[in-house]
Parts: sequence; structure tokens; C-alpha cells
Amino acid sequence: MSTTVHLAVYDTLADWEPGHAVAGLARCGYRVVAVGPSMDPVTTIGGVRWLPEITLDALRPEDSALLILPGAELWMEGSSLAPFARAARRFVEAGVPVAGICGATVGLAREGLLDDRTHTGLTAEEMALTGYAGADRYQDADAVTDRDVITARPTDPEAFAREIFARLGVFTPEVLDAWFRLFAHSDASAYEILAAAG
Repeated sequence: MSTTVHLAVYDTLADWEPGHAVAGLARCGYRVVAVGPSMDPVTTIGGVRWLPEITLDALRPEDSALLILPGAELWMEGSSLAPFARAARRFVEAGVPVAGICGATVGLAREGLLDDRTHTGLTAEEMALTGYAGADRYQDADAVTDRDVITARPTDPEAFAREIFARLGVFTPEVLDAWFRLFAHSDASAYEILAAAG
């Protein structure tokens, strides 16, 4: 199995959403590769410039353990990010998981990937505006995994990371629970478990 994770990067990307997942994966031996629409720098919503390492047309599911799609204002402003949603479909069809948070869940819905999967994302009302067929599968939850598709609400980057770590088997269940308690709830008692796990 590949130890490379691909992170989609594009203008207006929400800086904070993939942070926990990317840092945790890198610390556990994964190589995180930024995938852009071109090799030109992108500018996040926070004004940070990121330089893609590969372009979307060079992205292949067989080279990856996971594709991460962060939220971005562009997901709501037209179809410029639709190629990333189409890439997500290729990943899922190849049996490689995809993780989308915030606005990226809209892209996954438009691509039909949430029609028959339990999921979360933006509000149920906002998701319904996509016209997708999966409205009855929407859950008001922090993050959901269903058959290689991970979705998360905009305000839950820790839960997004938790689902990614669980899907890739990065931590044992006990360590994953401690990680989430520490980062999502500031539970200091969880630190000892993480420290002991290294």
C-alpha cells in the first residue's frame, strides 16, 4: 500500500481544515504531496501561497493511499474545481479513499459520490441546493465515513483528521481516541496515552 497521501490545493483553500490530518500523517511516516490545477502557486483564504508538487492531470489513484479535498470558496462559486471532484470519483472507483470537508462535500455531491452514501458536510439545506439524490443519507454529525468516502462539516477539522487516521489505520483505537480527546476537547489526561505511544 502506498504511503503517499495527496492533498488538493487550489485558490481560496481553507488553511485550517486539512492541518491536523496533514501534520498527523506526516509525523506517522506518510509523504503528503500537494496537487494543484497547474504548477502555479495557489493562494489560500488566509493569504498563504502554496506551491503544488504535481498537477491534477498527473494524479493517479494507484500512487496514493488517500486524496484529501479541503474546503474552498471556489467550491461554491462555479465549476472550476469540478476536475478535483472527478478525480475523487476515479479514486473511489479504484478503491482508494477520498476525504472531503466543508465546500468539498458540495463537489462530492455534485459528482454523485454522496447519492448512496451516508455523509455530512455543509448544512442539509446547503447540500440540497446541489440537486443531488442523497439528501436522505445526510447526517448532522461532525464527520462520517462510508465506503471509502470521508466527509466532514466545516467546523470539525479534528473529526475530519480522526476519520482519516481511522481509515488508514494510523493509530490503534485507544491512541486515536486519546488524540481526538486531546485536540478536539483539550483533555489533558489523553496526553499521557499519546506520549506513551510515541
